[in-house]
Amino acid sequence: MTIDTSWFATLTIIPTLLPLAGAALTLVMGRSPRIQRAVAVTAIGAAFVASCLLLYLTDKYGTYALHVGGWDGKGYTNGPLGITLVADQLSALMLVVSTVVLLCVVLYAVGQGIRDGTTEQPVSIFLPTYLALTAGVCNAFLAGDLFNLYVSFEVLLAASFVLLTLGASADRVRAGVSYVLVSMVSSLIFLAGIGFAYAATGTLNLAQMAVRLQDIPDGTKGALYAVLLVAFGIKAAVFPLSTWLPDSYPTAPAPVTAVFAGLLTKVGVYAIIRAHTLLFPGGSMDTVLLVAGLLTMLVGIFGAIAQADIKRLLSFTLVSHIGYMIFGIALSSRFGLSGAIFYVAHHILVQTTLFLVVGLIERQAGSASLRRLGGLAASPLLAGLFLIPALNLGGIPPFSGFIGKVALIEAGTQDGSVLAWLLVAGSVVTSLLTLYVMARVWTKAFWRPRADAPEGDLADTGPSALVEEEGDIAFGDRADVGRMPIGMVVPTMLMVVAGVALTVWAGPIFDFTNNAAAELTDSSLYLDAVLGGSR
Repeated sequence: MTIDTSWFATLTIIPTLLPLAGAALTLVMGRSPRIQRAVAVTAIGAAFVASCLLLYLTDKYGTYALHVGGWDGKGYTNGPLGITLVADQLSALMLVVSTVVLLCVVLYAVGQGIRDGTTEQPVSIFLPTYLALTAGVCNAFLAGDLFNLYVSFEVLLAASFVLLTLGASADRVRAGVSYVLVSMVSSLIFLAGIGFAYAATGTLNLAQMAVRLQDIPDGTKGALYAVLLVAFGIKAAVFPLSTWLPDSYPTAPAPVTAVFAGLLTKVGVYAIIRAHTLLFPGGSMDTVLLVAGLLTMLVGIFGAIAQADIKRLLSFTLVSHIGYMIFGIALSSRFGLSGAIFYVAHHILVQTTLFLVVGLIERQAGSASLRRLGGLAASPLLAGLFLIPALNLGGIPPFSGFIGKVALIEAGTQDGSVLAWLLVAGSVVTSLLTLYVMARVWTKAFWRPRADAPEGDLADTGPSALVEEEGDIAFGDRADVGRMPIGMVVPTMLMVVAGVALTVWAGPIFDFTNNAAAELTDSSLYLDAVLGGSR
């Protein structure tokens, strides 16, 4: 490596450290909203810049491991026995995409808060909690040991508990209780898996564990992998562990729902990729994952077809498209992993954008229910903001959704097994049905006159913000006609542009994901970066 490693070390800790420091500072400055907003945007913006630099450095120089207060068992303070942060191409890409989303969503939330930030709105706690969530997400992508990954999950989950129940309405508290219970079960299973892993290998460092698991009996490895898959599968919303998601996410405020839908499940998918490629290579659970991926696709999209609320509809499509990622992982091939990584990046951007657009629809039309919506095509800006990511999610060429699905289908055909061909067929069916549900939203909410909607004369009492407005009112009697604040529109436009950019530069991005997949399939690169010559 021909670069001063202190640059790597500094950039590696910034995405976690600055949001944590920002969370503390914004909590102290709760009575100064302007300072809070400036600190939050600056901290996440700096994390984004650091992530971009890490992306460049890992692509040019390879994997880097930072041992924070660690030792190697011989008295040297550069070993893996401590907190290890590892930046490689996969983690750097996830950091860049995640910080783009986190930055745009906080700008959206600031725009909404300026408009709706009355004394009844819990805005002073929102930004500190959001920054804690940011730190947890970023640290999860950099974690080099199981316990640090567990701590990252707990940090982001604790923050998500607060964000999900902001306003303390009956629906949000009910959804929050369900979400907390499921998350606690997942955390307990993960903690049990950590205990089993330490008992079997004597370490929690992922690199050391990968080496020592080679000498563990296959039955023990299979049991350990199964426990971790259940824990990560709940977090990733893989069927049948996904039933909690459609009841939890739609009740939250628009910015919260957007960042939850875009990022939180992808942290679980990332953990599955790490476990599958580093700790348990060889495809011992591929059949289980392929079946789970197929059922996740189909059950999720069939659930979406039955929904009349756009938030719930999108929550089911979120579950459905997790199946594509599991499909790519379970193929255990370089091309399959590359397609899965590309699809993760695509889905984070597109799904977040659609939920931000739903927030604009709620403000413009007073509802997110298809039974009440109509005539939204009268706003060309809103129509365009919805149409582009909707077509992208549905896999219409030449958008990135089409490119990612074609890559996964090609990887499936290269595998050639019966189960892989079933996944290929399931992918095509799911894509067509996704396009159908997006077209259904378009025809009902945008093309149909509102007067033709069954409940078109009704709307929510006021624009939904951090605190929900209870009750209904005649649509024509709304005091706020639903004008969209520029502070909410611009971040949404930036997210649409980011999704289009993924299409325009799909070639170079696929080259990058191919390299990342090559690193994942050749674990020696990761092991050398973390353990050096000690293994």
